[in-house]
Amino acid sequence: MKKLVFIISLAILAVSCGEKKAEKTAELTGSIAIDGSGTVYPVSEAVAEEFLKTEPKVKVTVGESGTGGGFKKFATGVTDISDASREIKGEEIELCKENAIEYIKLTVALDGITVVINKDNTWAKSMTTDELKKLWEPNSTIKKWNEIRAEWPNEEIHLYGPNTSHGTYDFFTEVIMGESGASRTDYNAVSDYNVAVLGIEKDVNALGYFGLSYYEENKDKLGVVGIDNGSGVVLPSIETVANNQYAPLSRSLFIFVNKKSAQRPEVEKFVKFYLENAPQLSKEVGYVPMPQSGYDEQKAAFEAILIKK
Repeated sequence: MKKLVFIISLAILAVSCGEKKAEKTAELTGSIAIDGSGTVYPVSEAVAEEFLKTEPKVKVTVGESGTGGGFKKFATGVTDISDASREIKGEEIELCKENAIEYIKLTVALDGITVVINKDNTWAKSMTTDELKKLWEPNSTIKKWNEIRAEWPNEEIHLYGPNTSHGTYDFFTEVIMGESGASRTDYNAVSDYNVAVLGIEKDVNALGYFGLSYYEENKDKLGVVGIDNGSGVVLPSIETVANNQYAPLSRSLFIFVNKKSAQRPEVEKFVKFYLENAPQLSKEVGYVPMPQSGYDEQKAAFEAILIKK
């Protein structure tokens, strides 16, 4: 009898250990589709790479069709997460409603739009926000450097900037021109910021703008313009963006998460992983982390929508 009890005990222990082992080795599967802002792309791509080290069976795809292009996909249920470098617009909200897409907006980092020049440009080391407005406003007549400041060269300016699908375009035009989308159109409009980097690097008379991370990645190739909003010239940096000195070209970066998608275990875990690792990874790719209290608020907001499932 004792022998029988012993054997049964061993069997129960073996089953229990087997269940624990299976539980321990169980891995998440499924897929997560992300698209949107080219500015937020480096952060999301870095998070995805780190996440796949812990959950290798989950397929995470990260695209960069611009904030506007990303919202079109997100609002029709094509993607689970939309990267955005601006707030969602009214028409995009309506499209989400039409397709019964509910979402939560989460702030993941801070950024500063950087005005860049060629390394050999020795004159345009700073510009006022008024000068930027005159240069970039709709139907601007400024063609040459000396039309901005008389002492600058009598040479034609070659402009680079994001195309209209980018949140960077929307934000820049809103804070500099006072109206989103208000911009001159005779410039090199790029979908890929690396094209702008290459063009400006090779042309002493080129000037453009994009997110701080792209400048940080290419600071050995490019020069930077300090911005004067009336309170003195400030250069863009992690420090000046974090303390809001670099105004008005500092901004928040977001991910928009489909609430229905968030109920899937792989998406839930990915978003939690994103918020946990965003402070370090955003800094590594050239952006500015929020204070930890900011990330704690985002985590709490995300947890709240999970409780309601």
